[in-house]
Amino acid sequence: MPRSRDLDWDGCLNVRDLGGHRTTDGGETRFGEIVRADSIRQLTDDGWRAAVEYGVRTVVDLRMDAELEADPPAKLPVEVLHFPFFHDDEEAFAEVEAASESAADTASGTRDVYLVFLERFRANVAAAFGAVAHAPEGAVVVHCMGGKDRTGLLVALLLRVAEVDDAQIAADYAISEERLWPRHEAWLAEAGTDAERERVKRIAATPAGSMLGVLEELERRYGSVDAYLRAGGLGDDELQLVRNRLRG
Repeated sequence: MPRSRDLDWDGCLNVRDLGGHRTTDGGETRFGEIVRADSIRQLTDDGWRAAVEYGVRTVVDLRMDAELEADPPAKLPVEVLHFPFFHDDEEAFAEVEAASESAADTASGTRDVYLVFLERFRANVAAAFGAVAHAPEGAVVVHCMGGKDRTGLLVALLLRVAEVDDAQIAADYAISEERLWPRHEAWLAEAGTDAERERVKRIAATPAGSMLGVLEELERRYGSVDAYLRAGGLGDDELQLVRNRLRG
């Protein structure tokens, strides 16, 4: 019987193992090595026990410095490494807003916003990838506040380097919309204006086409995802460490 990627850790809505993806050479990514999650700050004591029992020994936290200041790290039963996926940059966020507003639809808008962050914070992305590559033995969890955008992008890059094809990666990204719906449904109920409701709907959306477009554009601009990560300062040894981790 195929093993499920979905993990039930009390307190989180969107926890999936990166194992079980078919690779382009007919293999399969390994279970128990890398896990994606929405904010693990939401885990209950039972949720933490489940994570530790699963073999988690390292957490790579993608939150910004300001997010940590607002919600400081607590003492946790695993090692936590802070590698912010991006920083609070006015120019970057202005470009993001412009990309979102000028897009023809949600899928292309999300794609364009993601590409802004990937280009402006290329070194941050590479550093977070490297943190996963160098994590000690045991499962690694990557997370941010929502577990959809920053986490989704890093996971997409990890899976692409492990030679999972773009369509599978995009389909897995799209699952987050359903998984996170209880949280977004509550946000919609709290929204006081039509504009706020539309914003929540944009935040909640995870069209597969957005991630597919991101991967295709990185390959067009750089030749490969590997080359994009090298441009951010990552070495071939770190790329190979991730392949070894996910491929065995």
